[in-house]
Amino acid sequence: MISVSNVHANSAFAWPGSTTNPSALSIAARDVHVAQLVFFLNRDRCICIHLHVSNPSIPILPCMCASFRRASRALSQLYDDALRPLGLRSTQFSILQTLALTGEISQGNLGQVLAMDSTTLTRTLEIMRHSGWVAKQLGHDRRERRLSLTTAGRVELKRALPHWEKVQAQIRQQLGAGRWRKALDLTNEVTSRVTAPGDSR
Repeated sequence: MISVSNVHANSAFAWPGSTTNPSALSIAARDVHVAQLVFFLNRDRCICIHLHVSNPSIPILPCMCASFRRASRALSQLYDDALRPLGLRSTQFSILQTLALTGEISQGNLGQVLAMDSTTLTRTLEIMRHSGWVAKQLGHDRRERRLSLTTAGRVELKRALPHWEKVQAQIRQQLGAGRWRKALDLTNEVTSRVTAPGDSR
C-alpha cells in the first residue's frame, strides 16, 4: 500500500529557502517495522511517501560474490548461535560432518570439498586435534596428511546434530521445501563451476 501526502510551504515543515528554518526536523513513524518513509524536498512542497510493507526486505546486491558472502554471514551466525552452547563453531561442525561422510581423506582433498583455504583449514584442524576430535597421520607421500574422525569426534558430532537439525528445519520451513532444494542445488552448482580447473570456469 502506498499513500502520498503533500505538505505546502505554510505547514509545520520547512526546507531551504523558506521563511521558517528550524534547526531540526523530526518525523515519527508509528510502526517502523511496517513503514518506510521517503521524502522528496523542493522549494514548494514536501512529498511524503509511506510504503507499508509486511516484510521489509534487504536490498538486492548486484555482485554475486557480495550476495553469497552476505547470505553466508547470516547463515553462519544462525548456526553459530545454535552450536555455541556446545562450545562448537559452524566451521568445526562442517568438518566433523564432512569427515563422517568421506571417511579418511587427505587435508588437501578436504580443503577442496569445503572450498576452504589451506591456512584457515590448518588452523581450524589444529584446534579440533587438540580437542581430540580429529586424527592426523602421514600418507604414502610423507608430505600428505590423512585425516579421520576419532571416537570423540563422532560423539561430538552426534551431540551437535539435534542443534544443527533444528536450524535446518527452521530455514527449510521459512523457504519451503521446493526453494530449499533449489537453494542447495544452486550453491552446489556455483561452487562446482567456479572451482573447476581450466576453461570450464
